[in-house]
Amino acid sequence: MLRRNSWMIVLATVATAVSVGSAQAQIKVGITMSASGPGAALGQPQSKTVAALPKEIGGQKITYFALDDESDPTKAAQNARKLISEEKVDVMIGSSLTPVSLPLIDIAAESKTPLMTMAAAAVLVAPMDDKRKWVYKVVPNDDIMANAIAKYIAKTGAKTIGYIGFSDAYGEGYYKVLAAEAPKLGLTLTTHEVYARSDASVTGQVLKIIASKPDAVFIAAAGTPAVLPQKALRERGYKGPIFQTHGVATEEFIKLGGKDVDGAIFTGEAFSGAEDMPADSPFRKVKARFVDAYKAANGGAAPTIFGVHLWDSMTLVENAIPEALKLAKPGTPEFRAAIRDQIEKSKDLALNDGLSNMTPDNHNGYDERSAFLIKIENGAFRLVK
Repeated sequence: MLRRNSWMIVLATVATAVSVGSAQAQIKVGITMSASGPGAALGQPQSKTVAALPKEIGGQKITYFALDDESDPTKAAQNARKLISEEKVDVMIGSSLTPVSLPLIDIAAESKTPLMTMAAAAVLVAPMDDKRKWVYKVVPNDDIMANAIAKYIAKTGAKTIGYIGFSDAYGEGYYKVLAAEAPKLGLTLTTHEVYARSDASVTGQVLKIIASKPDAVFIAAAGTPAVLPQKALRERGYKGPIFQTHGVATEEFIKLGGKDVDGAIFTGEAFSGAEDMPADSPFRKVKARFVDAYKAANGGAAPTIFGVHLWDSMTLVENAIPEALKLAKPGTPEFRAAIRDQIEKSKDLALNDGLSNMTPDNHNGYDERSAFLIKIENGAFRLVK
């Protein structure tokens, strides 16, 4: 309890500090994120990103109100209603997890407030309807990443793939795409093994995979739990290539996996491979801007991919504000609608998450140009060229 209380104080301090420095602020941004609870690994980096966000856009100062929803959908809904009714925010950002973000869709639609979700599932923005037209998502849809990695695996000459993934929507979403695409690419899935994020062993599943003698293995998992099957495969003597998802693009995955995850390949966001891109790449520039701002706000500490999702959400808003200001004043329904409309017009906007091209029917805004092949080499993420 002490840890949760202290975390809430940190968030309140961030929001207060930004507000005090922006006494004449005209534009208000409300943020709800999972800084504690099961989603804390995502929400904590996002909370540290708040202080790095731009303080002024289009000549107007920005006030941020950052709240912890404790990874709880009910709490997130309460936060959203508070931000709208009491703080009268022009934009909402949140939350960190899909289940926690889902209740916010109705609230955003009811209040006609643009919502930038930092969660992953496509269901948050598709299929498009009158409610989802107020919602935008910066994390690339899993089907884009899954299609891209399936095509790459086929190009390597592999014909059979052993599969193991989370026993939830994340893992099954990847399996569904791979199962549909594999036959078109001359690939055969030899297994469909699953495990829970909290499992301590996958020995049985790994033995079945190895027995099927696949040319390669695909692991549909995220975060440090994705280390478990890869370690087990290597410890049991599997020497073939292993593919992962963009959910492993964290330093913690590399630290925990060590030599066992070296060589793993996945399709990920631009952020993970930006250093290996040409010097004039816009993705290098947007990453440098984010990293510099984050380090300045956090005593030199380096950011993670999860902080990127808050930064990119605000970048889309930042890009929309100048035109929205020409149409309406902050604090009005017309201004909120103008921001929503301008975000939908985003074209070829380089983000840390990819190249954004929003349309009325697509509020994720990416295609396979935003699925970058990344390989873990000697404890670092490197772009596959």
